[in-house]
Amino acid sequence: MEEKYMHILSQFPIAGNPVSCQRYGQGHINETYLVVTDCAHRYILQRINDHIFKDVAGLMANIVLVTEYLRRIVDDPRETMTVIHTHEGKPYYCYSAGYYRLYDFVEGSLCLQAAETEEDFYQSAVGFGRFQQLLRDFPAHQLTEPIANFHNTIDRYRIFKEVLDRDPMGRAKDVRQEIDFVLSREEEAGQLHRMRMDGTLPLRVTHNDTKLNNVLLDEQTRKALCVIDLDTIMPGLSLYDFGDSIRFGAATAAEDEKDLSKVGMSLELFRTYTRGFLSACPGLTDAEVAHLPLGAKTMTLECGVRFLTDYLDGDHYFAVHREGHNLDRARTQFKLVQDMEEKWEQMQAVVREERAHSS
Repeated sequence: MEEKYMHILSQFPIAGNPVSCQRYGQGHINETYLVVTDCAHRYILQRINDHIFKDVAGLMANIVLVTEYLRRIVDDPRETMTVIHTHEGKPYYCYSAGYYRLYDFVEGSLCLQAAETEEDFYQSAVGFGRFQQLLRDFPAHQLTEPIANFHNTIDRYRIFKEVLDRDPMGRAKDVRQEIDFVLSREEEAGQLHRMRMDGTLPLRVTHNDTKLNNVLLDEQTRKALCVIDLDTIMPGLSLYDFGDSIRFGAATAAEDEKDLSKVGMSLELFRTYTRGFLSACPGLTDAEVAHLPLGAKTMTLECGVRFLTDYLDGDHYFAVHREGHNLDRARTQFKLVQDMEEKWEQMQAVVREERAHSS
């Protein structure tokens, strides 16, 4: 094992002596390593990407507040991540201009990169719904925002229009249809944020990265066990997490599919996720439940706006791997929005039926 990792690990009170430290998982933001000690204890060591998360202290304070709160109320300690503090009592260690943190490995867990069955998607909904339910009484205003205005769609539109006015790459003339699509939906796009501001929708702890692989399943029962990757937890709306799950998980094609005839929202998967989320989170208000479809539509539109903004600005934010990659991504999101609009009454009916089913 490299001397660097031996030194870093020596700063934490771990069980036994480390014998291996190997790259682990498929994450793209932080560097993740699996550490094994001579008494067979396992840990997850991560180097935090402080280029994206500039306030490391604030980010880790969020994670500690939430995980310690959860630990007091869950039955199985594996149901929440466990942050290992340094010998000096800090939740991370700074070494050679890098920031490192250590977690207990969640034993007996399974991490899926994609749903193998519809039940897997259902369990991801249960996991994130239960995360909301367990944290329903947590004072979300105590948390900082690792990424300011992350789901402030009104501000996303402001940025979009500023880039459109500048048109630094001269691309606007070729995407008038996409631009008109965005601008024609501006009023509705800001509705969730306005309801957040006026208190119609309650402020909650939100995860903001509700992909399937951020819910660990119990490898024996294949039931939702633990929500991980808490870097983007912050104050927000439950509809952000629900909506982004639908945007990503109920789509019938990849996020960058060029053949838009393949792109749509599966009503069956929408129902599956809605059923799991509502069954695990009975504490949602009537207003939250009623606006679940709007959460799905708004998060999808917002993501498309971000892709189109980046395309117009010269592809600086999202990594691109081909010409027009961000434009392709924007178009899939807009096709999803359009499909949701066509299925709007059916989506609302699904929510009503599943709410009644879960009551």
